[in-house]
Amino acid sequence: MMKQWMVGLAMLLAISTQAFAQQAFVEGVDYQLITPSVKTSDENKVVVSEMFWYGCPHCFRFEPFVMQWSQNLPDGVVFEQVPSTLNPRWADHARTYYSLELMGELDKVHSKIFDGIHVKRQRLDSLDSIATYLAGLGVDEARFRETYKSFPVDAALRKNAKKEQKYGHRGVPAMIVNGKYLTSGSLAGSNQRLIQVINFLVAKELAK
Repeated sequence: MMKQWMVGLAMLLAISTQAFAQQAFVEGVDYQLITPSVKTSDENKVVVSEMFWYGCPHCFRFEPFVMQWSQNLPDGVVFEQVPSTLNPRWADHARTYYSLELMGELDKVHSKIFDGIHVKRQRLDSLDSIATYLAGLGVDEARFRETYKSFPVDAALRKNAKKEQKYGHRGVPAMIVNGKYLTSGSLAGSNQRLIQVINFLVAKELAK
C-alpha cells in the first residue's frame, strides 16, 4: 500500500511540475508568434521544423535532444530538419543535406557529418572536402558531386530560403512549430526546456 501511495505521489508531482512549466511559457519570452504564419510541408499535420547548420556547435549539442524527442511523436505530428542558409557560408552544407536526401543516403551519414566537424575536427567547408569525407563513409562520390549541382537541390534551397525570410529567426538551431511559432535554446533557456516549449506549442496546435 505504501509503495502504491509513493508511486501515485510521484506521478502527481510529475504532472504538477509539467503543468506548472507549461503555464510558465510566455509568448514573447519563451517563444514568438510568426505573423503571418508560413505554409508548412503538410497542412494535415502539425509540422515541427528544425532550422540547423552542420557547422553550428549549438545544433550539434541539441541533436541528441531533438532526435530522442522525435522518436515518440504524438499522432498527427511530423518532424523535419531543414538546413539553414541564413548565412551564405552555410549553403555548402545545405546542398550536402539535400543531395544526400535525394540519394537516399541521409539517414546513414547525417550524424556522422556532425561528428566529422565537431568531434573529428574535419574542415568540411567545400564541395571537395565534403565529397572526400562522404566517400570515406561509403557514399558514391561521383553521384554525390552530380546531385550536389542538380536542379532539384537548387530548387530546394530557393524554396527554403524564402521560408526562412518569413520565419524571422536570426540564428540556429531554431524550432518552427506549424509555421506559427518560433522558439530556440536562447529563448527557452536550455535544450531541456526547449523540448518542453516545443511540446507545449504542439499541444496548443493539436487542441485546435
